[in-house]
Amino acid sequence: MMRRRVFALAFVALLILAFGSLQPGDPTAAVQAAPPPAASDVERRIDGIVKRMTLDEKLDYIGGVNNFYVRAHPRLHLPALRMADGPLGVRNVGPSTAYAAGIALAASFDTDLAGRVGALIGRDARARGVHVLLGPGMNIYRSPLCGRNFEYFGEDPFLASRMAVAYIRGVQAQGVSATAKHFIANNSEFDRHHADAVIDERTMREIYLPAFEAAVTEAHVGAIMSAYGLVNGVHMTQHDRLNNQLVKKEWAFDGLIMSDWMATYDGVAAANAGLDLEMPSGAFMNRATLLPAIQQGKVTVATIDDKVRRILRKAIQFGWLDREQTDLAWPLFAPQGRQLALETARGSMVLLKNQGDLLPLDKSKLKSIAVIGPDAYPAIPAGGGSAQVRPFVAVSFLEGLAAELGAGASVTFNRGVATLAEIFDSSEFVTSPQMGDGPGAGKPGLIGEYFNDATINGHAALTRVDEHVNFAWDKPVTWPTGPVKTSSARWTGFFIPPSDGDYRFAAFTYGLDEYRLYLDGKLIFERSAQTQPIASRTLRLEGGRAYAVRFDYVHADHHARVGFGVRRADQLLDPAAKALAARADVAIVLAGFDPMTEAEGYDRTFQLPLGQDELINSVRAANKNTVVALTAGGGVDMLKWIDRVPAVIQTWYAGQEAGTALAQLLVGAFSPSGKLPASFERRLEDGATFRSYYPQAPRPSMKVAYSEGVFVGYRHFDHSGIKPLFPFGHGLSFTRFKLADLRISPEALDGDAPVTVSFAITNIGARAGAEVVQVYVADHHAPVPRPPKELKGFAKISLEPGESRRAQVQLDRRAFSYFDVGAQRWTAAPGDFEILVGTSSQSIELRGKVTLRN
Repeated sequence: MMRRRVFALAFVALLILAFGSLQPGDPTAAVQAAPPPAASDVERRIDGIVKRMTLDEKLDYIGGVNNFYVRAHPRLHLPALRMADGPLGVRNVGPSTAYAAGIALAASFDTDLAGRVGALIGRDARARGVHVLLGPGMNIYRSPLCGRNFEYFGEDPFLASRMAVAYIRGVQAQGVSATAKHFIANNSEFDRHHADAVIDERTMREIYLPAFEAAVTEAHVGAIMSAYGLVNGVHMTQHDRLNNQLVKKEWAFDGLIMSDWMATYDGVAAANAGLDLEMPSGAFMNRATLLPAIQQGKVTVATIDDKVRRILRKAIQFGWLDREQTDLAWPLFAPQGRQLALETARGSMVLLKNQGDLLPLDKSKLKSIAVIGPDAYPAIPAGGGSAQVRPFVAVSFLEGLAAELGAGASVTFNRGVATLAEIFDSSEFVTSPQMGDGPGAGKPGLIGEYFNDATINGHAALTRVDEHVNFAWDKPVTWPTGPVKTSSARWTGFFIPPSDGDYRFAAFTYGLDEYRLYLDGKLIFERSAQTQPIASRTLRLEGGRAYAVRFDYVHADHHARVGFGVRRADQLLDPAAKALAARADVAIVLAGFDPMTEAEGYDRTFQLPLGQDELINSVRAANKNTVVALTAGGGVDMLKWIDRVPAVIQTWYAGQEAGTALAQLLVGAFSPSGKLPASFERRLEDGATFRSYYPQAPRPSMKVAYSEGVFVGYRHFDHSGIKPLFPFGHGLSFTRFKLADLRISPEALDGDAPVTVSFAITNIGARAGAEVVQVYVADHHAPVPRPPKELKGFAKISLEPGESRRAQVQLDRRAFSYFDVGAQRWTAAPGDFEILVGTSSQSIELRGKVTLRN
């Protein structure tokens, strides 16, 4: 107990050192709360509450209520504990500051910034009476297809760990519990309730667990959220090996493990496997299920008590039982938050390419700029799903550029490419190829048949003619035949092209919904549950010929959105966009995704959405000074235009101030310093998971083999010799830096002493800027296959022109270790290790050596 108390006091001291010296007006100043009570006092208080609780009250307490609350017990003076979605800001409780996405924050390689963002999100939570923030998201970027990559901290477990620890400490210093999610292997949104990640233990330990381990053992996160899926055949909410044995015993986690929303499948199994709180309600862990199990000896009262104790422990440690959680001293709309959101957006954007130093633009010479593309307006602060914070204000790229340039330059705008809705609503189908007024004459549209089941068989409940297929039925879904949960529809008819040419067919839905398009009886494309929402295909068609169309749609159990249409391929683009680009000094193309095409609940495409590749090439053909700025949670297919476009910027989802930040970057108000936290492949086939990302066998197996093992991301590219389009850690600047004078101390060591790696860095350019120096360790002698190198340290250093500084990074023994499965421990094999220092995983400038004797 004494050790716990000393540690708790030391932790508070660290928080005071980190935040306490800041002025009250500083956006990162932490709440100066009283030191937490001693562990013995906490446990004594828990004992008193638990002894007074009835078994029914205990069982009620471990199931959520009203979607986002832990149940109140007025008799016991236990308040309701409120949760809110994160991690990009506080969601569910009205508008709030929207910060840059997790992957954007990781691109900053700035742990201080991550801590300050966490602190202000914690403040925003306190202002809204929120006790538990449902973030950060810490799953590893395994493939660019994952719909939630934008929430996470990239492909490298060390980087993810450092960002997560800083973020969690910032949040929790405000008296708000963070939640490390989604434990573990939520690396895809494909059929996430059923997908079974098959991962060997070494890969889990070295790649997918370190961020969660650091969250528990270093940041002392208050809560962990279980993932939806299975790992090695067991649902994570029922995974005794990972929840009880690893997290609670090996890592000594004293907080609570909650389910993701509706991610519990068996109340008894979950109760025994370490799930402490079922959200959003006790659908499985409830009186009806658990009381009989207790009476039959399948679940013990002690097991239930432990869950209650874990919830109460956090409530007491964070002070929730002794104060009002809503902090009225902190405004709901805080200007400090807006300033930090801008700083975060600036620090996260990555300049991928800048051929001929096109950037920065010279404002004094710039007379006109064409802003083109679907992501230019309105603002897109975040991807879709539970991370989509609704900000009070959001600056679009168009608005940011117009404000930055003012009256000094003409700013014109054109979306450039047709929206899906425009395609769907303008598609011309007919119910029969025979037109006119005679018998059998067709009508404009398609014959829609609506079924009250998912089979699209039997007698339709309703048949009608729908001129266009572009529908949105909100929950509860009211089908044309009435309210439904699972239902289906089929649209049939004909498409008669007016002339020979290439025609683009496209369809959209999301969630668990499915569709299939047939043309003349042949399957053209399909969408199965939780794969990419948009499908499209270009076909060469004959003018005047009637093509039979059939479009099948199966709706599942949430909001229903479905659309289908066709347009001539050369009419996808607005010709005015090219004309505007031709007249402008510079053209900026804002391309990428949005909350409908990159979101929780389904994966996204590697290709840019419909028509955007053609748009970029069209604009570039009209204006050689073309800059492409991408909104995406990771890599995209750039091969159709990357060699033609001189400048490319990855903006990620940069939050509510993205428009201002990009405008400032373009005109050189600051030098970009973001670095890629994930490798960008040239082709999807080049990635480590191309053949293993989706299940190789159909249901019911749903097994996803992590066959690449530890060789994911840059580890894969180094190991395979395949060259990425842009490597991990890559990012250009408007200035230049030089690294020199590498020193390693000690050069040989015994035991657990740390190794200090120091180096000199000089800004040899003409502008102020910041460089992220990355320290990698290479182990060429271990008895197990290891990656050619692994990131084990980094430092972000800001320098004025001509300024030099000496920086250092410390490496502990874990930096040299692999996980020895047989011995069940981290092991560093004695021998020589190479120390590599550079500015990306493929730009190594300094090399040294350290010898580990034992």
